Amino acid sequence: MENIDPFLRHGLFDAKVPRYTSYPPANHFQNDVGHRRQSEWLSCVESDESVSIYVHIPFCKRLCWFCACRTQGTQTMRTVDAYVQTLLKEISAVRATLPKTITMGRLHLGGGTPTILSPKTMKRLLSAIFDAFDPSNDFEFSVEIDPTEASEPLLQTLIDFGMNRASIGVQDFAPEVQAAIGRLQSLEETTAVLDFLRSAGLQAINLDLLYGLPFQTEESFRQTLAHVIDMNPDRLAIYGYAHVPWMSKRQVLIKAETLPDTKQRFELANIAHDTMRDAGFAAIGIDHFAKPTDSLYKSNKAGELRRNFQGYTDDQSETLIGFGASAISRFRGGYQQNAVATSAYQDRVSIEGFAAHKGYEMSDTDTLISAMIEELMCRFHFPTRELQTRFPEHAHLIRQTSIALMSRYTDVFNINSTGLEMRPETYALVRIVAHYIDAFNSSEVAHAAAI
Repeated sequence: MENIDPFLRHGLFDAKVPRYTSYPPANHFQNDVGHRRQSEWLSCVESDESVSIYVHIPFCKRLCWFCACRTQGTQTMRTVDAYVQTLLKEISAVRATLPKTITMGRLHLGGGTPTILSPKTMKRLLSAIFDAFDPSNDFEFSVEIDPTEASEPLLQTLIDFGMNRASIGVQDFAPEVQAAIGRLQSLEETTAVLDFLRSAGLQAINLDLLYGLPFQTEESFRQTLAHVIDMNPDRLAIYGYAHVPWMSKRQVLIKAETLPDTKQRFELANIAHDTMRDAGFAAIGIDHFAKPTDSLYKSNKAGELRRNFQGYTDDQSETLIGFGASAISRFRGGYQQNAVATSAYQDRVSIEGFAAHKGYEMSDTDTLISAMIEELMCRFHFPTRELQTRFPEHAHLIRQTSIALMSRYTDVFNINSTGLEMRPETYALVRIVAHYIDAFNSSEVAHAAAI
């Protein structure tokens, strides 16, 4: 391991901090904001805007033990079909409140397992979405795909509706690791889905992996990465597994003593970085990798990389509208989250058409802190001058924050003409640095490990 003194000094191996896919993190959303502001914020979307649409399908036929997402098991498609019918009502109600002239720049189906839907039900859902929202000229339609629940007729339905990016869950190919996380998925199943998508003309492929899983070793992880390289994806997300059994009860099935310790996790993260770099991928932020031909790479090069609930993105829309149970929407004024439990979500939609339950109304200071954290997370940069130009009323606070960062993290930052730049060898500390300027910084809130 290279010089780890800065990491030890700043608590990398002990810290529990947010992933900062939003600011503030969703655990700070408040019960009295979502429903109260939903109609107002929808009607205030700019008439010429290209919005992003996220649709959450919470159902899975199997519940993977590692997963901390809002999901539920099902053995019958009647439950899924009834849920989709509720989605159609929500889409109709929300669309009626939005300006008529907006377009849809992004559509993402996530879960859960979106590919659990039958081709007929998927067609109903997508027909309703495309009837409600006209795609923009640079429209991207992406879907999270579980290769063990992805029939060829369903995949063809997605292709027919214009899916042009697929995000395929892998996690790890080692049989012992898969057994320990309750997710059996063979190399052959995964390759078959990739082959079908490519034969149908889809080229933009994302793969999702995890490090820090039970029984995962350097040798086994290198083998998984070798399989991934053979699959030739355009983009990768390689996240650190967050063991939070107090938040996700199913994780009690994963025994803590089978997990790599924090320094072993750090080594696994370094292996991923070095292996993918040597295979021709560029590191994007702290946990993504992309080929030079991929749009995420181009966005990063142009200084336009953003952060949202899926991680790093090249999506430039200021408005994200989430449909479905627990789905989060982002507006210029703040965030809203739909009722989390599927039954509560369906009850809300059946009564009023809308489902917002929690939310957060952004103050000017919140917007500033959000911008600071996004700059750090995306560019490892605290651009003092640019922030003072964007937020002139907070120029003094920005300067004081810059001074405080340089004072606390003298071994992390370099000073240049635009502000502070993190040294490349300290990028792993970025979430800890972001947490330092987080107004909600609190040891009372449990988050994921910093590495």
